[in-house]
Amino acid sequence: MYTSYTMINNLSDKDKRAFALIRNKVIHYGKSPTLRQINEVTGGKSPRSASLVIDRLVLSGLIKKNGRDMMLANTYQESSVSTIDVPLVGSVSCGVPVFAEENIQTYIPVSVKLAKKGSEYFFLRAFGDSMNEAGINSGDLLLIRQQDTAESGDKVVALINDEATVKIFEKTRDAIILRPKSNNKIHKPIILTTNCMIQGVVVAVLPEDLC
Repeated sequence: MYTSYTMINNLSDKDKRAFALIRNKVIHYGKSPTLRQINEVTGGKSPRSASLVIDRLVLSGLIKKNGRDMMLANTYQESSVSTIDVPLVGSVSCGVPVFAEENIQTYIPVSVKLAKKGSEYFFLRAFGDSMNEAGINSGDLLLIRQQDTAESGDKVVALINDEATVKIFEKTRDAIILRPKSNNKIHKPIILTTNCMIQGVVVAVLPEDLC
């Protein structure tokens, strides 16, 4: 049987990224991505480049167009309404990639009950043992809600001098503390006043064998 999954597998990597973006925007936000957003995930340089990608997806039977709006085709609608495709963008030490379209390795379907509407999400793979007593082991997949703020107690992905790390966030009057939670005493708290950028908050820790 020629299923929607077969259709997706027959796409180029560039078109797969575009389709995942369209699918997520339609399901999660009820609107189509812009041509600029499509070019951001495909590397296109002009509106024409994005339009050609859309035309190929229409021909593949995965999407339909209604004027400038895009929607999922009936062949894909039933199997896609309860999930969105969340990108896996690499590994993080817990050092190093953080969310960036060019770092996307693959997409993992996630229920919209977990990846809730109104926020952007990405996956990182944990590396190291600095958070093993917080339930994060080396190899685990971390579902991250992309945001630049956090509350004390949140497990965060923080960017420090261009390196990403997962730690427990704590804010005091004078400093930001990123605390490990590990039975390996080599790991120490990181105390910062500047040069700390929050990339997101860990909302779920999932098994390493999902991809």
